[in-house]
Amino acid sequence: MNNFKVQRYQENHYNDWNKFVANAKNATFLFHRDFMEYHKERFEDFSLMVFDAKDKLVALLPAHKINDTLYSHQGLTYGGLVLGQKVILSEVILILKDILEFLHKNVISKIELKIIPSIYNIFPSDEMEYICFLLEAKLSRRDALAVLDIENQISISRVRKRGIEKGIANGLEVKEENNFTSFWNELLIPNLKERYDANPVHSLAEITFLKSKFPNQIKQYNVYQEDIIVGGVTVFETDNVIHPQYISGNKAFNNELGGLDFLYHHLISTVYKNEKYFDFGISNENHGKQVNQSLHYWKESFGARTIVQNFYSIETNSFTKLETVLI
Repeated sequence: MNNFKVQRYQENHYNDWNKFVANAKNATFLFHRDFMEYHKERFEDFSLMVFDAKDKLVALLPAHKINDTLYSHQGLTYGGLVLGQKVILSEVILILKDILEFLHKNVISKIELKIIPSIYNIFPSDEMEYICFLLEAKLSRRDALAVLDIENQISISRVRKRGIEKGIANGLEVKEENNFTSFWNELLIPNLKERYDANPVHSLAEITFLKSKFPNQIKQYNVYQEDIIVGGVTVFETDNVIHPQYISGNKAFNNELGGLDFLYHHLISTVYKNEKYFDFGISNENHGKQVNQSLHYWKESFGARTIVQNFYSIETNSFTKLETVLI
């Protein structure tokens, strides 16, 4: 029986943590400490590191704590247990058992777990889905992501084609930019304020900082008509997946100019034509229990189809359920 040591992340682990993330089978740059900590004042970090009997790092759990609940991770799009490429199922079962027992001893009663969608994994890594079944974990939420398989595309709909043609006829041009100021200040912030009375999750200063740390993973594409910005998209790039993080345009962008169809078609067919997946994101409301039908259809009309992201609630005292699994 393997023995694993669980401990909290400390600042002196910075290099070891990031090196492990870079080589894990189910991690992206969102788990790098520089990304996790750009808003660290908002969260009480309680990330965990797991070592084997030879003190080799074998797993990470990006997390923060609120009272007696551990979250993985409210500041990230996805989370869960980050695993080394050579770790096998039986080891993951024991690793999670030891994590739960560690948390239970530290007076944390529950984990709210946000699983990374499978398309983001470098290698197959559904161990946590299986272990949540073993633990009889509560499925607290399930979101539906619209994902386009770029390597094996379904034909785009006629409606989208008309939008693309409209964008061409209106002389739209897409340019990659290194500066986020015009998109943030002229489009994104005003639109979010007007429609939802909200602000972007990332401030202009924060997205600029993150771009400086991850220049190859965070990209900005603006759409211009006669050198005037009319729309744009902020893209997060990972090994397998292209994901638009922010999209916004002026009032004419979507309908009169055909800008949204034109922009997404340009990204899919030109900029990212050799990538694997294009993740349009969710169209859910009410914690996954409702779907914005028109929004999801718009994504599907590009050829996207549905995969799910699961959220689990796990009682830490359930670690005993994993003690008799391996026979």
